[in-house]
Amino acid sequence: MKRSLFLFIALIVLSVYSRGQSPQGGLNCFTMVAGKDATADGSVIIAHNEDDHGKNLVNWYRVPQKNHEQGETITLATGAEVSQVETTYGYIWLEMPGMKFADSYMNEHGVVIASNACASREDNPELTDGGIGYWLRRLMAERAASAREAVEVAGELIEQYGYASSGRTYSVADDQEAWVMSVVNGKHWVARRVPDDKVMVIPNYYTIRQVNLSNGEVFMGSDDLIDYARKRGWYDPHKEGAFNFRKAYGHPGSLASDGNIPRKWRGLELISGRDFEMEQSFPFAIVPEKSLEVKDFMRVLADHYEGTEWDESQRYRNGEPHAHGVNSICAPHNQYGFVTQLRDDMPVDIGTVMWLAPRRPCIQPFVPWYLGMRDMPASLAQSDPQTALENHFEAPENMYEAAPEHTFTQYARFANYVDKHYGGLFKTIHDFKSKTQQQMFREQSKVEKQAVELYQKDKEEALEWLTEFTLKYLDRTKRFMQEFPVPQ
Repeated sequence: MKRSLFLFIALIVLSVYSRGQSPQGGLNCFTMVAGKDATADGSVIIAHNEDDHGKNLVNWYRVPQKNHEQGETITLATGAEVSQVETTYGYIWLEMPGMKFADSYMNEHGVVIASNACASREDNPELTDGGIGYWLRRLMAERAASAREAVEVAGELIEQYGYASSGRTYSVADDQEAWVMSVVNGKHWVARRVPDDKVMVIPNYYTIRQVNLSNGEVFMGSDDLIDYARKRGWYDPHKEGAFNFRKAYGHPGSLASDGNIPRKWRGLELISGRDFEMEQSFPFAIVPEKSLEVKDFMRVLADHYEGTEWDESQRYRNGEPHAHGVNSICAPHNQYGFVTQLRDDMPVDIGTVMWLAPRRPCIQPFVPWYLGMRDMPASLAQSDPQTALENHFEAPENMYEAAPEHTFTQYARFANYVDKHYGGLFKTIHDFKSKTQQQMFREQSKVEKQAVELYQKDKEEALEWLTEFTLKYLDRTKRFMQEFPVPQ
């Protein structure tokens, strides 16, 4: 009881302090990143909830590899010109029309990219030709054959143009290693490799503390990162000792936000099996309680503080869990959740898989989308990749009305319907989700084994086999939703 009262009072104090101070509000996205020795099957994992306010749409696109003419350039949203490379890699693109920082990527080399808004304290950024923002992660996907190379690509672009947003942490992984890259408004950034035996949790504040740029195997960043912080008065080595990037560059309101601290606390407790104090200084990464499976990450992404003092819905007896109290991991503004399983013991087309739950991870099964899938169903996209890119910032105001037949619109309307009847529907929804998920896990190894055997003889047939596996369960979720009287 004392601990609950203390945490409640502490959170109220943090809330009063932080609201109105952080430029990004601390309500966008949640990510976990795991090294290959922290998982049961040796996979590197990024688990991510994409959180964005408003009525949004998610398009699924497959963008092919492309050769470019000499002298070709890219015009960024800010107006800057970037020289194009000779060949850009192909990738699966989760696009949210109109959003500046919401897209996720999985490229042909198995490099996965997601991000979390992290407000910085920079108030005088250096930008060249308006800087770079939306295009940064796209260029990482198009130009990087590894996670490390993606960080290097982004670092060069930031130092050339400057980052045109308050701040952000990019999570980047391949089947060998994972990195988190924290960028600051302007031309400063730092990246740290996630230890192979650990897992890290990222809400919407910087998580990198220690920085040792002389150790290139673990750290990368701006050469003047520490000198600039000292110059701005954000770091005093005589008073503070070792440099702490998070403390020096993080916006105080973001670091103290009640939208950040409880989610970080909850994620750490769920994956570690240990107790953490809300007010303590959380570690950069932790060794999990046990080797983690894909389903463990799915469980965290669907969490609303069930069984804790923060569950104000009291396991849905007081209504749906997204409308209460402190911002939860599975939140009302969640647009999709995914767990990427990156493995090196099979061809990259098969070993790279994104388990995706559209709109709400708490009500939808995570369906596997393989990198090698050849076709995306027409109902998952409004147009084609080129048209989507050209019109990305010209999205209509109400996406549901603009795309009534889009599959994502069906998921969104179903989520809204479930929220209104959460307590009564929870058992039915949970039973379907659990049963479907277990069936997919049971079938996965068999399907992948057959796909690997086929791949050696007929690559296209193998990839078609994987596509059929995914579409079978996509269709199953759509048919389940149709059993409910969801308003159109």
